[in-house]
Amino acid sequence: MEYQALYKRGKESLEAAEIGEAVLDARLLLEFVCGTDRNTLLVHPDREVSEEEIRQYKKLIGERAKHIPLQHLTGVQEFMGLEFGVNEHVLIPRQDTEILVEEVMREPFDGEQILDLCTGSGCILLSLLHYSNGCHGVGVDISPEALQVAKGNAKRLGISDEQVEFQEGDLFAHLEKGRKFDLLVSNPPYIQSSAIPTLMPEVREHEPMLALDGMEDGLFFYRKITEQASQWLRTGARIYFEIGYDQAADVEQLLREAGFAEIRTVQDYAGLDRVVCARL
Repeated sequence: MEYQALYKRGKESLEAAEIGEAVLDARLLLEFVCGTDRNTLLVHPDREVSEEEIRQYKKLIGERAKHIPLQHLTGVQEFMGLEFGVNEHVLIPRQDTEILVEEVMREPFDGEQILDLCTGSGCILLSLLHYSNGCHGVGVDISPEALQVAKGNAKRLGISDEQVEFQEGDLFAHLEKGRKFDLLVSNPPYIQSSAIPTLMPEVREHEPMLALDGMEDGLFFYRKITEQASQWLRTGARIYFEIGYDQAADVEQLLREAGFAEIRTVQDYAGLDRVVCARL
């Protein structure tokens, strides 16, 4: 069978399963299985595909048709121009979260101590360490499985144990007493519990609930972090939260009540509120 014919079958199968990105996902899975790229597929649509490649492709198409995320099938996701390993234990890094990293990078932060709460795959912290000099980071997550993914990503990116450490725990609970940070970043769970059933099946059924559920009003973790953050931050330290599109006013107020200043909200490329920043 040729590339073109196999791709057509994959696309039709995903369209029949009502996969939103059927055209793109069918191509990406074919590239993944055949170890090739889009240009090769375009230039050589008549290349013969091996029986093993056909078998693997059909299997992956079948899995994707069940709404298993593409990234769980390939095991990777690009973020900030870097490749991160992902699985069902971590949120898949999203373009929206790049807004937070980009906002941090607008100010010099070389040599700073960075704390990342709810680190998940480590995509925020490890991106900041990759694109800086002399920084040290601590990534905290309550999920030991997520931390294994983050550690694997640090190794993948060549970030040493001297640059980053990962701790299992509930936010600040297990941090060394008296430790201080210059920068706190977090993409905590912020979806209201009542909204979870309305999420896409790829998210609702295959991404970790620990990383999604922000309790009754979606603000549970913002409250916990803002109430304690000043104990762990140096004077002048900065804090950056990713937020839901309708949470800016509430998160800004929590920061204000906790003594933070220079509070502002940054929009994503769709014009939606996405990141709240402040300084202690």
